Amino acid sequence: MVDLRVVAEEYLSRRFPRADPTYRRPVLRLDAEFCRRVARHHDQAPAFGAGTEGAYRALWEEDLQQYQAIRDAGVVVRPWRAAGQPYPDSRTLIDQVGRTGVLWLYLTRSGHGCADTDGHPMRQPSGVVEDGESLCHNDILRVVHDLFGHVALRAGFGPRGEFTATGGHLRLYPERASPALFTEQIGQICWYFYGDHLATGPRRYPEQKVFLYPQAVLDEFRGLLQPAR
Repeated sequence: MVDLRVVAEEYLSRRFPRADPTYRRPVLRLDAEFCRRVARHHDQAPAFGAGTEGAYRALWEEDLQQYQAIRDAGVVVRPWRAAGQPYPDSRTLIDQVGRTGVLWLYLTRSGHGCADTDGHPMRQPSGVVEDGESLCHNDILRVVHDLFGHVALRAGFGPRGEFTATGGHLRLYPERASPALFTEQIGQICWYFYGDHLATGPRRYPEQKVFLYPQAVLDEFRGLLQPAR
């Protein structure tokens, strides 16, 4: 059985030797008004904003290093080609990965937002092939988020769990990658659970946009997270 918290701590020690290597679930203060503001910012943002290349490239690079650390630790990643999602809930994900050391990956090509995503940087090929399937960068992010976020920190799929998973996982990234990670994770989670569209329609995944939130928004998010006790 692979202890993903240990894998994360070894990664922290190697990649960020000046940081506290302890990898624990952060304590979260969930602020619904903050989530609504983040969701509205997503609505108002351009489909492709300027000045995003460096943050997204940094995200690619770090995700690939984390992916390699996971594979080196013995976790097996298998593409999910059946209908629907591989895990009905977070408890099943955490239990099955813990027992088997296998993660079934819901492929990006099977679902990635509600609009055309051609040209999106996360749809670019990562160079990783698993079981004959060429994975894009969004596939790599899904793997490391599920394993270092949900499984390692035992975080659920609701807004609190997603904030907790991303808040803890954020420690495994350099500062230059954080804005892109925030857009791809917290920005989309806020829109999904708190977006204004819910007043007139069903919950659905947001349009995939490529932009960066202001630094003040990222700082506010970090302020909602307290160190684990």
